[in-house]
Amino acid sequence: MAVTIKPPPTRTAAPAPLPEAKPGALGARDRTFGFLLAAPAVALFLVVGVYPLLAGIWTSLFDQSLIRPERAYVGLDNYRSVLPDFIDRLGTTLVFASLATVCPLLVGLALAVLLNARLRGRGLLRGVLMLPWLLPGVVVSFLWAWIFNDSYGVINHVLAQLDLPEVDFLGQPATAMAAVVVAKTWNSFPWVMVVVLAVLQTLPREQLEAAAIDGATRAQRFRHVSLPHLIGPVALVAMLEFIYNFGSFDMIFVMTGGGPGTSTMTLAVSLYHYAFTSFSLGRAAAMGVLWLAALSLVCGAYFLLNKKLESRS
Repeated sequence: MAVTIKPPPTRTAAPAPLPEAKPGALGARDRTFGFLLAAPAVALFLVVGVYPLLAGIWTSLFDQSLIRPERAYVGLDNYRSVLPDFIDRLGTTLVFASLATVCPLLVGLALAVLLNARLRGRGLLRGVLMLPWLLPGVVVSFLWAWIFNDSYGVINHVLAQLDLPEVDFLGQPATAMAAVVVAKTWNSFPWVMVVVLAVLQTLPREQLEAAAIDGATRAQRFRHVSLPHLIGPVALVAMLEFIYNFGSFDMIFVMTGGGPGTSTMTLAVSLYHYAFTSFSLGRAAAMGVLWLAALSLVCGAYFLLNKKLESRS
């Protein structure tokens, strides 16, 4: 009987392990492709954002006008010229921005709490209350300028029907700012209402039900359960609204033009008058640079608040 001897199995060498890629490491081809993807956005930002900013700062150093082609270097003289007006207009701007932020905030908060309750037809009411926010600012400005008009305005017509004295709302310093704030409030409260209503919809029902079982009233439930959840989002909305109102132009310009006198002359309207009424591009650019510096402080406060709220969450 023949015995067959099998050859020992051949051992194949194990493949060499692939080198581990370092986390976050990219090849040259990937980096080039990423740069190519970002290049259009970066170029657009440089053309639209950086270049106008640098050109404005450079223009602020010259005595330049729209009605003559030549210009002369004056250094910081434009800043010295517009600084008193800037301080005065800054106060007016802060008053307008503060009132136009607080008033929509209060109205939007109250309506959001109301619409969060179980009301018949609240869906339709939510849609109707969103209409002021959908209208452009210029349209809202003309609408309220007509309402406040001293000759044919709706309010003065109602006052005349009631045998009450008519009021020139847009022609008196005491009422012009209030009229603009009313128009801005009507235009801005819907988005505050939407944000607050969205937060109210996410409140933990267990806490509200537990507070109701413990005998807490509706006001107490709002104060101790709902309000702590609303502070963060409402604070961010208030800061964003303040930043927007700090640079608001269309509503004030259409309704009052900065008047009567300088009672509603904000920084945005003042810059417009420097450039297109006095035709002084140098002083307008200087006012714009100072305005940008003030707005940067406001934006810095917003980022700090946002970072603080994120660290708490």
